[in-house]
Amino acid sequence: MQTLLIAGTSAQVGKTVVLSALMAYWQRYKTSSAGVIKPLDFERLSQRSEPAELDCERFKRLFNLAQPVREITPVLLRSAVLPPIEATTGDPIDFEQLWQTLQQSQQRHELVLLEAFGGLGTPLTFETTMADLAWDWRIPTVLVVPVQPNLVADAVTNVALANQSRLHLKGIILNELPRTARADPDNQADRDLQEDLQDSIELIQSLTRKPVLGYIPRLDPNSLPQLTRAAAGLALEQILPGLELLRSSA
Repeated sequence: MQTLLIAGTSAQVGKTVVLSALMAYWQRYKTSSAGVIKPLDFERLSQRSEPAELDCERFKRLFNLAQPVREITPVLLRSAVLPPIEATTGDPIDFEQLWQTLQQSQQRHELVLLEAFGGLGTPLTFETTMADLAWDWRIPTVLVVPVQPNLVADAVTNVALANQSRLHLKGIILNELPRTARADPDNQADRDLQEDLQDSIELIQSLTRKPVLGYIPRLDPNSLPQLTRAAAGLALEQILPGLELLRSSA
């Protein structure tokens, strides 16, 4: 049984895409079951001001999971307000419940993929961050860093936090953000980033002493073939030992 936490430098950096890529690859080449947990999430509205599809609902639909949505996401916050602030006006997060959900999922699945809430530095209480929770639960972690102008600084500061929190950080995965999330209409920033990407990777690895485990290109997050191909380009033997052998034996 393996468990992996997909963490990020912040919200909306591609954690869901990375988790989906790994899950798509597993389902393509592995016969045993895998579970998904996003312990915390918050309700959103679509552009039509209607309730938007939650990530737990998307995971269940995309991967045809037997897990109920309440197991995938046990805690659903009312808004994007930080958990410790929301807890001052409501019920605090029951971390024991979250831990029990994880343990139950580990007993049922050969692989459990967790998606972190926000970034490693996102506070969960007034005393703990997401990084602290990863250490408390002893979960191996990969850090998703978006490909944007400050990607080196993002990587360095978050790895420093990971080291301070003593969590087991396997390495870094770079993710190309959707074009709609970028503010450069002529894509000159995109071209500059791509030209300098290898230099940035070498700099990140030199400064953090952590490997860059791959790069997720811009893709359709609902396309299983695209997600599977993206995962195949990652250093799977370092992310989930044994996973890279599945394709050759399938």
